[in-house]
Amino acid sequence: MKVLMASKALVMGAYHAKLVALGAQPGIELLALAPESWIEGGRRQRAEPVSPEHYGLRYQPLRLNGRFHLHWWPGLAGAVREFQPDLVHIDEEPYNAATVHACRIARSRGARVVFFAWQNIRRRYPPPFAWFERYVFGRAAGIAGTATAGDVLRAKGFAGPLAVIPQFGVDPERFAPGDDGGGSTFRIGFAGRLVHEKGIELLVEAARRIDGDVELLIAGAGPLDDAIGGQAAGDDRVRLLGALPSAEMPGFYRDLDVLVLPTLGRRGWTEQFGRAAIEAMACGVSVIVSDAGELPAVVGQAGRIVPAGDVEALQRALTDLRVDASERSRLAEAGRARVLAEFTHARIAETTAAFYREVMDGPDR
Repeated sequence: MKVLMASKALVMGAYHAKLVALGAQPGIELLALAPESWIEGGRRQRAEPVSPEHYGLRYQPLRLNGRFHLHWWPGLAGAVREFQPDLVHIDEEPYNAATVHACRIARSRGARVVFFAWQNIRRRYPPPFAWFERYVFGRAAGIAGTATAGDVLRAKGFAGPLAVIPQFGVDPERFAPGDDGGGSTFRIGFAGRLVHEKGIELLVEAARRIDGDVELLIAGAGPLDDAIGGQAAGDDRVRLLGALPSAEMPGFYRDLDVLVLPTLGRRGWTEQFGRAAIEAMACGVSVIVSDAGELPAVVGQAGRIVPAGDVEALQRALTDLRVDASERSRLAEAGRARVLAEFTHARIAETTAAFYREVMDGPDR
């Protein structure tokens, strides 16, 4: 089976690891299209270099780069003509222009189509996005990143083949526990965009309330760079590291005692997965997350869950883990076991390939 996958997420080198596992699946010949760059928040991220293994790779420009719902792949038609895939996997929501464009091209060449959806809040979109979604629903199969997203797709009328498979996994050898060097400093970490809906201001406040030898390490960048710097002014226990390359993230996690994702959400959006949580869990780091969106389902019983927006509850959870090393160890072991069972690249590749075969064996839409 020849599969062509197009994904803007492949601008990040770490996301290619799942392609190695997928391309190694029996009977799969995989070609991936990655963007030369992706613009987010006014910043252009150039594609990180990778060495493809078990799959082919082409870098292509995007039209309307940075427009999440309107960008598209001008070179996709040529890639489809040349590669002649049996199935095109467009790694986008069904209401995006890139998905409609890929669906039209693939269907015109007799290839079947799979889209990916995170949407975990049922929303109706204005034209043309509602039209895009309706068009794709009638012609493609779907992968939902979470069970909630799958329920939303069904509630909105999607009747095609559907599988629930996380988009993001981890390499358990790369994201693995390091040597426990001990030390007296209790290191709290955050990884993600510095935006209000991620709850970073709340975390800074909670961390600064904890007495003693505590350090908060913030890996990320965004509109709140200056605000967070001002909030932490005069407190050398808060360190802003900026956006780290994906290759440096395992080392970042291993330096932590706990990773915190204190998402608040906003109107029309809540946390759709929480990739940093599973990466930290794979590294043997305890996690605390808010009860926003999919975070509780991702960490399960392997992490602490606090009410979104409750700084006192977050402070208490941090204090508990600071003083109880045995509980940190218990959560770290449970988190690592959960990742190995559900969130490795190998596991996700296996279930994805099985769904591809189901789509190809089923009736044509």
